Amino acid sequence: MSVDPRAFADLLCGYCLEVEAGQQVLVRATTEAAPLLLELQRAILERDAWPLLRVELAGETAQFYEHARDLHLDDIPRLAMDEAKRVDASLGIQAPAEAFELAGVDPAKVARLARARRDIREQIMKKRWCTTLWPTPAAAERAGLPFEEFAAFVQRALFLDQPDAVRSWGELHRFQAGLIERLRSAKEIRIEAEGTDLTLGVKGRTWINSDGHRNMPSGEVFTGPVESSAEGHIRFDIPSGPPGRAVSGVEMELRGGQVVSARADEGDEHLQAALATDDGARILGELGIGTNFGIDRPVGAILFDEKIGGTVHLAIGRSYPETGGKNSSAVHWDMICDLRRGGRITADGEVVQQDGRFVQ
Repeated sequence: MSVDPRAFADLLCGYCLEVEAGQQVLVRATTEAAPLLLELQRAILERDAWPLLRVELAGETAQFYEHARDLHLDDIPRLAMDEAKRVDASLGIQAPAEAFELAGVDPAKVARLARARRDIREQIMKKRWCTTLWPTPAAAERAGLPFEEFAAFVQRALFLDQPDAVRSWGELHRFQAGLIERLRSAKEIRIEAEGTDLTLGVKGRTWINSDGHRNMPSGEVFTGPVESSAEGHIRFDIPSGPPGRAVSGVEMELRGGQVVSARADEGDEHLQAALATDDGARILGELGIGTNFGIDRPVGAILFDEKIGGTVHLAIGRSYPETGGKNSSAVHWDMICDLRRGGRITADGEVVQQDGRFVQ
């Protein structure tokens, strides 16, 4: 079973972005996503809106880093900011042409570019936005799956294998609303697993029901932990790195909310560069709990992996303001801890999840 581009485009334009007449909708992807891009153009036009397709060539990003001068890494083109201010909605589609295209790129260059483009990202996130993935052979390679099997996996994760995908997303929304009701009054969250014992303050923070309107697929509830509250240590046993790079076996110690030490078994140079990006990069900006049990394995894409039912993830760097989080950073990097084999989440001492299953 492969992903139906027409049904996918209708889900993105209708349920995720709720595109309205007259809107300017910015769509970013690579040429690998051509079938979906053409259907998105059709779906946006049918809603009397304007599709603005920004299509990247295979190898374009790696070539940019190879040839960019200081100007290109530390500044932004005026047109990019103008566009970010004027669009009404944006859609980012991950569709890699190479499994690890940026593996050889200097991490310091990546950090510089992230700092330079921070204001553009902030502007985009003030509007309606969504991130998704189109299955490609390179993405399947990264997942360690044959392409057809990976495409079927993506189809299930999007609920496009269901008779009514929107109804299925509504059912997940209701489940997550119940979970948020349990967490709403909690003051402290504790995460325990092998190599992990971490406490986080969440008093006064807002939990968000991520039900597919921003990420597609989705399936998580998340908040912004109190910036000075993180105490303990954690091991992230599911690999996760910036796009096109592999980072695995990350271990961190946090004191007073700050990452005081960190290491990675693989890709440590990327981890250290990210932590050195700015003052906010060593502070946690997000705590999320995965609820999508249709995503049952990591596939090397954070968009999917952080939603795995039975996992918890933390992001270093930028908070989402709607959670009440106050941390500011050019970085937002989600790292995932698998709790399905002996892990536990408690809220003010009450067990919420044990061994990856929610406790009623």
